[in-house]
Amino acid sequence: MEKVRAKKHLGQHFLNDESVAKNIADALTLQGYTKVLEIGPGMGVLTKYLLDKPIETFVVEIDTESVAYLEKHYEKLHNHIIGEDFLKYNLKKVFNEEPFAIIGNFPYNISTQIVFRTLEMRDQIPEFSGMFQKEVAERICEKKGSKTYGILSVLCQAFYDVEYLFTVSEHVFTPPPKVKSGVMRMIRKENYHLPCNEKLFFTVVKTAFNQRRKTLRNSIKSLINDEIKDEEIFNLRPEQLGFEEFITITQKIEAHGIQNQ
Repeated sequence: MEKVRAKKHLGQHFLNDESVAKNIADALTLQGYTKVLEIGPGMGVLTKYLLDKPIETFVVEIDTESVAYLEKHYEKLHNHIIGEDFLKYNLKKVFNEEPFAIIGNFPYNISTQIVFRTLEMRDQIPEFSGMFQKEVAERICEKKGSKTYGILSVLCQAFYDVEYLFTVSEHVFTPPPKVKSGVMRMIRKENYHLPCNEKLFFTVVKTAFNQRRKTLRNSIKSLINDEIKDEEIFNLRPEQLGFEEFITITQKIEAHGIQNQ
């Protein structure tokens, strides 16, 4: 077995530039955790650089052909390969309650789902870095006021400090994707628990951006009542608000809004 065949239905584009792989691995700060999970390692171009670091490396890979390749070529991964779907697998079977970082050259077709799963597990994930389709990486790091600013931007920036690191050409992959890629990093904030109901915060953000052209008074009208609906902040559209303002709105709804909708 020399090479793994890239499978379109899995969104596989194998990175073949060693310097890019090393730069992605070097994005890890190695602060606040002793274990890292790589998602979708493929043939291990990034994995090899993780294995050189003073950290315990695990990989999760749904492609059985890639799993066989990794088992054959990376002895250091013995008992550290999870042959499962990251989106469905219970990671506590491996990490229990321990913190771990996430890294990867993420399949574009599930990259946003990976981010949402990370947000769900934010108590255990102090750091997250990796490669996305360029526009997705930019969206996560975008600031308010932009047309690309959205749900992912607000939710990620509420809990993590986000940074766009560098752009990667489509020509360093096999097969090459049709778009450029971007590498970004998220480092969890020291005080990452929000001063509001976090479940309601998610609901407010998602509801607002689901009708992003409308003012908040109209887009989240099912969550607010007459007592607060005329306040000036509700004249704004969601892309005009940072996560801090969304926290303020959530607090207002907690105190005066329509609950349990």
